[in-house]
Formats: sequence, C-alpha cells, structure tokens
Amino acid sequence: MGAGSKRPINTVVGWVTRQPPKVRACLCVVVSIAALVFLGLVVHNHDNLFVAAEAAHAVGISVLIYKLVKERTCAGLSLKSQYLTALFLAVRLYCSFILENDIHTVLDTATLATTLWVIYMIQYKLKSSYMEDKDNFAIYYVIVPSVLLAVVVHPSTAHFIFNRIFWAFCVYVEAVSVLPQLRLMQNTQIVESFTAHYVFALGVARFLSCAHWVLKVVDTRGGLLTAMGHGLWPPMVLIAEIVQTFILADFCYYYVKSVFGGQLVLRLPSGVV
Repeated sequence: MGAGSKRPINTVVGWVTRQPPKVRACLCVVVSIAALVFLGLVVHNHDNLFVAAEAAHAVGISVLIYKLVKERTCAGLSLKSQYLTALFLAVRLYCSFILENDIHTVLDTATLATTLWVIYMIQYKLKSSYMEDKDNFAIYYVIVPSVLLAVVVHPSTAHFIFNRIFWAFCVYVEAVSVLPQLRLMQNTQIVESFTAHYVFALGVARFLSCAHWVLKVVDTRGGLLTAMGHGLWPPMVLIAEIVQTFILADFCYYYVKSVFGGQLVLRLPSGVV
C-alpha cells in the first residue's frame, strides 16, 4: 500500500525530470505561484509566514549542529557560505539595533551566535574533514557587487546614509550567500543526507520569507513598497527575495526527487548550480 501510494508521485517526478530545463523552470514558476495563492488563502495573518521562515531556518541550523556534534564531520559544508551568513547577519543585527530594535533583533542574535559557532567548528575543531579544495567559490564575487549595488540602490528613508547603505548591503549579500554552498555540492555532486536536509531547510525558509513579503505587498495594495521609500529600492527588496528562492529551487527539486526515490544521499547532475 505504501509503495502504491507513492507511485503517482514518482510518475509525476519522473515526467518532470524528462522535461527540458526551460520547461522545468516554467513549472517551478507555476508551482510557486500556486503555493503563494494557497498560503494567501490558508494563512490569515501573513506575518506568521515570517515566523515560519525563521522556524524552518532554525530546523536547518539544528540539523547542522547535529551533524557537527554527533557525526564529528563538516564534510560537504561550505565555510565561505557560513562567512557570508555571519557577515549579513552581523550587518543586519547592527541595522536592527539602529533602525528597529524588535523581535528580529533577538532572532538575528541567536542565529549569528550559532553561525559563529559553526564557523569555529569547521575552521578549528573539524578542520581535517573540511573540503577546502571543493569550497572554491570566490566570495569577493558576492561582496564587491553587493557593496557597489548598495551604494547605488539603498533605502530613501530619513536615516543616516551609511546605515541605509549597510541595510541594503545585508539584503544583497543574503540573497546570494548560499552560492558557495551550492558550488561545493556541485563540485562533489554527491551530498550526504544531513547537508541536504540543511540546504533544503534554507530553501523552505527562503520561500516562506519571499511569500511573506509578496503577500504583504498584496495585502497593503502596494502600500508596503511606498513605506519602504521610493526609487529602485522597494522593487530591489522583492527581487532579492525572489532571487534567494529561485537560487535554491533547482536543488530543492532534486532533494524532493531523492526523498521520494528513497535515496539516502543526493546525487546532483552537472549544471544544477
């Protein structure tokens, strides 16, 4: 009975797998829109989606902690992605203290502390299992464009100019901070389960966060964008959220395919990242 119940899902997954990349991309967009509509109808308070995003991120961090503490290995994890995560969290934490000072400050503090602990474990305690040769994404490809873009496109609020640039910088870095992790997994092409669970949790968190922003814009009939200022900044925030989601979309597809196929490890074909 269990195998029979999975057969239709496996059939759908198999059909999607046989489609060209452009068709899969279109299907991903259609599924994402359908999921947004579903969440908009089911979740009455769309602020709860942000809480759900933080919860999904916390689950991913918990999986990461388990891998490092119990498995005593950091194989498959990108130290550079953790550096970028710590960077945007530190900048966002500063901005939260200056600009908001609310519950997000508490959440970011906890996440930053955990990320710094992960960096310490990878760099010192478990260095022998760190795949340094595979973790070869040059992070200045992320930092330099993010700085330049933040200087040009940032909030038009009444806050001090440097604070507004910092705010924009952390948004842009967050959008692409997972790229070194994806590059490492592409280089190895075989992703063990705990790393796959962690990255999938990031993908879920990113989608829920994106859904939160999109639905809030719909709820306010564009008023949220107006409140964020004028010019290119409001649409850039939404674009950054969407970019984060779709960067991880292809990985999440192969993750789901692997889970329904009963595989303990995830095998990535070339060209996913």
